[in-house]
Amino acid sequence: MTPDCKARRPVDRDHPDGSYLHAALHLAAAGVPVLPLRAGKVPFGNCRACKGGVCGGRPNMKNAGPCECAGVCHAWAAATTDPRVLTSPAWASVWREAAAVAYHPGGAGLTVVDLDDAAAVAWAREALPATRTVPTTRGEHWIYRGAMQSANAVRSGVDIKSLMSYARWLGPGTGTMTDLPDAVRALAVKKPSTARPAQPVVTVPALAGGGECRHRTPAYLDRGIAMAEQRITEARSAVHTTVYRTFLAVLSAHGRCGCITDAHLARLFTAAQAKGESLRHCTDAWANARTRLGL
Repeated sequence: MTPDCKARRPVDRDHPDGSYLHAALHLAAAGVPVLPLRAGKVPFGNCRACKGGVCGGRPNMKNAGPCECAGVCHAWAAATTDPRVLTSPAWASVWREAAAVAYHPGGAGLTVVDLDDAAAVAWAREALPATRTVPTTRGEHWIYRGAMQSANAVRSGVDIKSLMSYARWLGPGTGTMTDLPDAVRALAVKKPSTARPAQPVVTVPALAGGGECRHRTPAYLDRGIAMAEQRITEARSAVHTTVYRTFLAVLSAHGRCGCITDAHLARLFTAAQAKGESLRHCTDAWANARTRLGL
């Protein structure tokens, strides 16, 4: 399915049910999984029943599926095409507080190339095949038919939003949607441009004597990352400080033996960004924590 429906850009806050719900129902009818966003363009927090990921629908875990609880939570995993869910009492109060509508591109079989500024748009026009485009506040969304892994900062001003991610609904856009090209898929495996800070990777000397690191036990390391995600997700104030201190704790436990991979780092960054942190804030907090620990 593709977002071809003519749901208007959700700006009319005087609609009795909220124009956001109106737009969401049109998108859902076209097979596009949708969810509400709160102020700051971030998802609503987990419902009480899902505190700590007890329902099993935690969106940052590999191969996680849609959330099955009744409340609006779990970021992209809350996205649904079911009108009964969208109009349920559990979601009613959330729509009244919503500040935007988002959708799960990967769930609709789509990939969004998020171009954050004029320079990124100019690059895309030279490097990528033409497709449907949607104007954003500072740049454009280029939408392709086909899903792939999501990736942030694949080059300066460019993010890829598809599986396990969400994109703001800003209208149907213009142009004919084309198939996802190899040029976009390749961006997810290339090193990010130095023009934007890359996600830092921990590199430290091997253990003395060549012993095996205990942190490489999957359950031990995964439990530590999951606890860090939970700590960030449950922050109700001082998010910047919480993110930094959480990164510091993770690095203190796992940073000196080289256990932390890009996948672990992506989980931490995703949790922080779901709370409203920018990629730059995440990168700076990680770098500052490394510096403090001498890594």
